[in-house]
Amino acid sequence: MGAAMNPPSMSEAKTPANRRKGRLQLLLIVLGVVGPMILATGMYKLNFWVPDGRSYHGELIGNGQTRADLGVQAQEDRWQMLVTAPKDCAVDCQQLVYLARQIQIGLGRDASRASHALAAAQPLSADYEAKLTREYPQLQRYPMDLTTFSKTTGDKTAPQLWIIDPHGNLVLRYDPTVKGKDLLNDLRHLLKLSNIG
Repeated sequence: MGAAMNPPSMSEAKTPANRRKGRLQLLLIVLGVVGPMILATGMYKLNFWVPDGRSYHGELIGNGQTRADLGVQAQEDRWQMLVTAPKDCAVDCQQLVYLARQIQIGLGRDASRASHALAAAQPLSADYEAKLTREYPQLQRYPMDLTTFSKTTGDKTAPQLWIIDPHGNLVLRYDPTVKGKDLLNDLRHLLKLSNIG
């Protein structure tokens, strides 16, 4: 019968080398968990190592602004294409309203996941109001507070089209020169990635 092995005494188990090794392991575990969060926060706040390439065509709004920051009070639980008209809704504005409707139709089976809307700071002309009632039955219309809108957008007085998520967050912004195909591709991509709306 072989001799039983004696476990090391407590004093032998706590040698300085073992303590250093344990501290190093703990430090590596903490760095592995906390390090990526610190790096990601630094990349976001300081805008370094951010890739130049992008897969969207509008201006990305990533600062937590919402529909209310545009001076529009509305509840919508779907993705929304919102046209804002800080001045009268003239040719450029009307083109964006038309484009928003066409994009929703172009979504095909996903059309029910989105809506289109117009927020105007001034009353619409009687002719255009009649046209919207006749030809755009699904278009939602909202008043827009110009003071709130100006605080958010600065001096932008041209009409703009915004993609807004179902929680009311601003996602992308487009000016009147946007191409319909680009806008449709962006919205399809968002709907594909989204589990909401």
